[in-house]
Amino acid sequence: MKSKSLKKEGNIEDFYLIDTTSVLGEGASAIVRKGIKKETGETFAIKIIDKMSLGEIESENLYNELKILSIVDHPNIVRVYEYYENNGIIFIVMEMMNGGELFEKLIEIDHYTESKASEIFREIVDAVRYCHSLGIVHRDLKAENLLFTTPDDDAVLKISDFGFAKYLIPNDGECLSTACGSPSYLAPEILEGVKYDKKVDCWSLGIILYIMLCGFAPFYAEDNTDLFNLIKKGEFEFHSPDWDHVSENAKDLIKKLLILDPKKRLSCEEMLNHPWLNQSQYSNKDLSFKEDYLEFKKKNKIKAAINAKLIINLWERITFNK
Repeated sequence: MKSKSLKKEGNIEDFYLIDTTSVLGEGASAIVRKGIKKETGETFAIKIIDKMSLGEIESENLYNELKILSIVDHPNIVRVYEYYENNGIIFIVMEMMNGGELFEKLIEIDHYTESKASEIFREIVDAVRYCHSLGIVHRDLKAENLLFTTPDDDAVLKISDFGFAKYLIPNDGECLSTACGSPSYLAPEILEGVKYDKKVDCWSLGIILYIMLCGFAPFYAEDNTDLFNLIKKGEFEFHSPDWDHVSENAKDLIKKLLILDPKKRLSCEEMLNHPWLNQSQYSNKDLSFKEDYLEFKKKNKIKAAINAKLIINLWERITFNK
């Protein structure tokens, strides 16, 4: 897996003007500000991280993410251009993404149809297919990590946040075992504590597609323990009236993604060949789901990815129904 060095020498302030009044995003250990490259006048997002605020695992994940982002080059993956380390602070120069999250934009579309949903979903799947072809498993695919470049109608959707991503040697049979990800999107094999591979991303894509077509997730519970039990059972429904106008082809694709046995779960290549992503005509029925999504978002309070220790602790409390 060839990579180019993203690390640059020198002080970032010699090359970029950072707008200290702007906050594009903020997390527990990072803040994202607007930056302008002095040489060209181009605008970028600059993620600023205090290394002292990072634990050992967080620090490892950060450098792993930078390594992976130095390799990937796909139109639907957020681009990182370079980074600087100055006085214990890491400055990551990234592509500006100010179009908002996937679902925030979908609920604003006047007439949202299956045709638009399939167009967007195909882009996501192709980006994940590309990662898998390089041996990269994302492990944290979710709505919050799918961002649009601009607020415009022709904005490009891109996958971001490769903090949990991991490299596997392609076609080597190597597996992963670390429990990580975001609760609503976790694949059952992660919760079962068994070794897993790239098919965990395909399960997450199934969750994303389900929400894209109705506005809420197929598995929901107030408590994570109950949620994990529901996911491990793998039983879900296409509730009426929310799914009455959704095609059978769309439902079939979801059924083939949210399947417990990862060996039977569709790969990204198989998804791209599925009839729903290759139809010449789609129903023109309006699938707008603003009220349903806002209610789902309100209930789904735990949005941040949870760390491995927390997932394992929760998993140990689950009563297995095998």
